[in-house]
Amino acid sequence: MKTLLAFLRQTMLATCAALVPALAGATAYDARLPAEIHTAPRLCDYAPCAEVFPGANDFSERKGRPWYVEAYGERDGRRELLGYVMLSTDITDIPAYSGKPIVTLIGMDKDGRFVGVKILQHSEPILLLGIPESAMVRFNEQYLGKFIGDNIEIGRSRRDENVIGLDAVSGATVTVVAQNQVMMRSGGAVARQVGILDPTVREQARFVERGHAPDWATLVREGSVRRLTVRPDQVGLPRGPEPFIDLWFGYLNQPDVGRAVLGDLSYRNLMNQLGAGEHALFIIRSGGEESFKGSGFVRGGLYDRVQVRQGMDVFTFRDLDYRNLWGVHAAGAPAFDESAIFIVRSESFSAAYPWKLVFLGNRVDRATGHRSFANFDTEYWMPAEYLDGGRPKIVKPDAPWVRIWKMRAVEIALFAGLLVGVATVYAHRDRLTRASTQKNKWPVNAFKYAAWTISIGFVGFYLLAQPSITQVLTWFHALLFQWQWELFLTDPFIFLFWIFIIVTVFLWGRGLFCGWLCPFGSLSEMLYKIGGAIGLKRFQFKLSKPMHDRVKWVKYWVFGILLGTSMFSMGYAEVLAEVEPFKTTFLVGLLNRAWPYTLFAAGLLGLSIFIERPFCKYLCPLGAALAMPSTFRWFGLKRKQECDTCKACAVGCGSLAIDRDGRIDQRECLLCLDCMVLYTDAHACPPLAQERKRRVKAGLELTPIGADGYFIPIKPVAAASGAKAH
Repeated sequence: MKTLLAFLRQTMLATCAALVPALAGATAYDARLPAEIHTAPRLCDYAPCAEVFPGANDFSERKGRPWYVEAYGERDGRRELLGYVMLSTDITDIPAYSGKPIVTLIGMDKDGRFVGVKILQHSEPILLLGIPESAMVRFNEQYLGKFIGDNIEIGRSRRDENVIGLDAVSGATVTVVAQNQVMMRSGGAVARQVGILDPTVREQARFVERGHAPDWATLVREGSVRRLTVRPDQVGLPRGPEPFIDLWFGYLNQPDVGRAVLGDLSYRNLMNQLGAGEHALFIIRSGGEESFKGSGFVRGGLYDRVQVRQGMDVFTFRDLDYRNLWGVHAAGAPAFDESAIFIVRSESFSAAYPWKLVFLGNRVDRATGHRSFANFDTEYWMPAEYLDGGRPKIVKPDAPWVRIWKMRAVEIALFAGLLVGVATVYAHRDRLTRASTQKNKWPVNAFKYAAWTISIGFVGFYLLAQPSITQVLTWFHALLFQWQWELFLTDPFIFLFWIFIIVTVFLWGRGLFCGWLCPFGSLSEMLYKIGGAIGLKRFQFKLSKPMHDRVKWVKYWVFGILLGTSMFSMGYAEVLAEVEPFKTTFLVGLLNRAWPYTLFAAGLLGLSIFIERPFCKYLCPLGAALAMPSTFRWFGLKRKQECDTCKACAVGCGSLAIDRDGRIDQRECLLCLDCMVLYTDAHACPPLAQERKRRVKAGLELTPIGADGYFIPIKPVAAASGAKAH
């Protein structure tokens, strides 16, 4: 079995590896970077620094912490400092939509203005085959000439708030928001180190000494001691019961906490060694085999596995910042394998404000074997009762996703209203179908046509909110490995759409999304209706039921192949996901892609004029993914006992979802409601028509149709009533 799986994996990878260069053309997508680019003292021997700093001809070794490189040029025969070059992953590893960072090389002159940007590596699915990489190049060019101290955000400029807005890349909101954070954090960290930006000034903490010695459990409960745990799967290793590393840490200058952890004598000795503006914190490792001290200390006197971040400031530790921690005095402290006391030597640091302990590790990509740096952190904030005056009030800037939700609040409200409105209308579908007849379906069709039109124009072409199988795969991997709410909240329309989809799939099945609100499905259906209306009805056809029942399984095979490939490589799965024409139709545009994609999408749309929803019924992997949980829907369409033998509904079912026994396959049903109009039409539904004729002949009252699709119990009428057929 293992041999078979290994063979299948190698076959998939080889096939997709051949497809990527031929189809993608995205030079930075999963580009193989030399391992030395992350560690070598001379960064510019392995990275194209000259490309991001025009005019520079000499570059220093890595300096500072976080690292940067000095760029030099010649002026009047003399070597002159021109500015700085930085590798983004030396400073931050903010994940983009793929869950992986965008590795970016950035040039900044000595006045703090960006002079060059180059993406070296990314794993963004939308940039693989959808949006061309040139769009990201143009996005990055917007930073050139801008000052690092400016307030630069994605969206509109706002003079009243001194915000400089950047134009986003349509269809890649999450990616550009992440890239903006990468640019501003990287540039800001270096600018503060070299003096371009003033260092942050924070008021120093004033401690309240309560004179008690809490035990370990109390220290943990009140937040004086915090825990940072990294699981194996977070660094690309197989899941296991033991952590990759398990750290406990805390701040020691506060007298009660310091004495509780160190004991009275050790605390006094430590405080006597500290100078003004110096701060001590402790770290112990109680689990995992990985050392938090790392190997960098041996090479250059630097502890390269841990650092402290406070706001935009980063504090690292060298050999002189280390003290031995021989034991933890607090009762109930866990056993540990490694321990240390580190000294923060900066007046910019203040224990009155929150800070984070950061563990820097390596993450292995299971699909490619590539290694990348990853940061894991836990926030620490001294409990208010230990601070004179309590914790200072901090107005934290909104998270990027919050700013996006605020900026697009009106559109979000309209979109949410659309989703709620469609769900409400469908929940009252009985009223619609009763108001319609087989000859006059306008009450039902009016709502469907309105939903299709809004879905195509507003949702698809304007909001670019077309759900995709790639999101299913991304969410699936996030659930397995590392879920990040911020990642998915950055695109509010897709986020809300998926909430709607998940809820309605389990309520009514996939048909409400697929049949009413999917932009591509709506466009396909609308083309079919238009084709019939303009005289092409005689050319329109559908597969025979036996043929349909065989071909419908293709979409499940497509979904299975995509899911299986994604377990080996999300990048290769993205290549195969081009079976969806969504990017070409909405995100990029039919005229903006290479001709094979345009031909494929246009061919499907053209075929839709003659076959009702061919892609939805036979190829769509997203439809297949949603069809499976539709099996467990709570509410299905109604059936009569006579439906077992009556074929009237099946004849008119565009989805071919009704079998020979009159049963509706909810996995295939797109909830067009045509069968439900027939279900309550006393003239068109054969069982009801037969019952209506019998009542007329017997002179009985024609009572309304009940919820079960039958006439309400009969009441006799006067003999001379002269009842007529309605």
